[in-house]
Amino acid sequence: MSLDTLRGFDMIFILGLATLIVNICRLFPGGADCWLAVQMTHVDWEGFRHHDTIFPLFLFMAGVSWPFSHAKQIAKGASKARIFGKIFYRGLMLFFIGVVYNGLLRFDFPNLRWMGVLQHIGLAWMFAALIYVTLKQTPRAIVAAALLIGYWLLLKFVPAPDMPAGTDPYSFDGCLPGYIDRVCLPGRLYNGTFDPEGLLSIIPAIVTAMLGMFTGDFIRLDNGKYSGNQKTLIMLGAAALMLAVGLVWSIDFPIIKKIWTSTFVLVAGAYSVASMAIFYWIIDVKGWKKWTLPLRVIGMNSITIYLAKRVIDFGYTNKFFLAGIADLCSPAWGAVIMSAGMVFLSWLFCHFLYKKGIFFRI
Repeated sequence: MSLDTLRGFDMIFILGLATLIVNICRLFPGGADCWLAVQMTHVDWEGFRHHDTIFPLFLFMAGVSWPFSHAKQIAKGASKARIFGKIFYRGLMLFFIGVVYNGLLRFDFPNLRWMGVLQHIGLAWMFAALIYVTLKQTPRAIVAAALLIGYWLLLKFVPAPDMPAGTDPYSFDGCLPGYIDRVCLPGRLYNGTFDPEGLLSIIPAIVTAMLGMFTGDFIRLDNGKYSGNQKTLIMLGAAALMLAVGLVWSIDFPIIKKIWTSTFVLVAGAYSVASMAIFYWIIDVKGWKKWTLPLRVIGMNSITIYLAKRVIDFGYTNKFFLAGIADLCSPAWGAVIMSAGMVFLSWLFCHFLYKKGIFFRI
């Protein structure tokens, strides 16, 4: 329940809550530039804001759920071949759905963007799950550290070969991930010459999923060694340690979401682990569950609503019901009403699916 609730909390920002918060801030003088409004946007390149946590937290939670799913399959007597088959199926199906999301069915292949959020999640999770079922806990941790350090060294010492000598290897133009995408990816890149969900950045994203799997394994511990309160404190301590290491490391290796730097993995991982710890303590340890339903209905159909926002014109329905009321108000208040309507309409869609018992899972 805590995982579904946290997933709903994560998703509600991209369902329109971020826009609503920005519009509420704009009701006040200088509000558009206030700290809270700025947190609802991505950084242009280097840095870290709340909006940069949404994607890695979702991938992290996909990792958290895997130890539970894997243990359930083992308990049912699933063979290793069957488990491997399900891993490949889920990873590749997410990739395929992501390409459909980007416009595959238009068959305009020269302008089709092949990478994206779901593709990144699918591939990173798939490789992390393969590592999980192949190696034991300590070798997994070694692999995770090796991936982060190896990615840092690769980007530090191998700048984009198509840029002039001396170009910053961590810059938009000079980074190796951008060059790999320009050379290897067909179709259209997100920024023309660069894709923020490109091929090379899958390497550190694997560790984001692995951090979720480490967390899921820890939460699953049922040997009486740790109480729920102790687990919460240990997770918060781990988050603090990752944050400290990430910030110190960022002196040499900047925090850049668009190339998923190792420091971004650690800082976003710290946020993810701390969030999981807080939701776990409130819901699973203290048993305060009644408030979770509004978020759970989103979290239990997160991929469904993500895809639905792409293929269903929620904006048309929102304008049908609320445009008249919004026009009676000032432009600032009208924007608040319309953005609040989009959040509520998206939530109603999820609630309808929840009440009918309809859940789309891969």
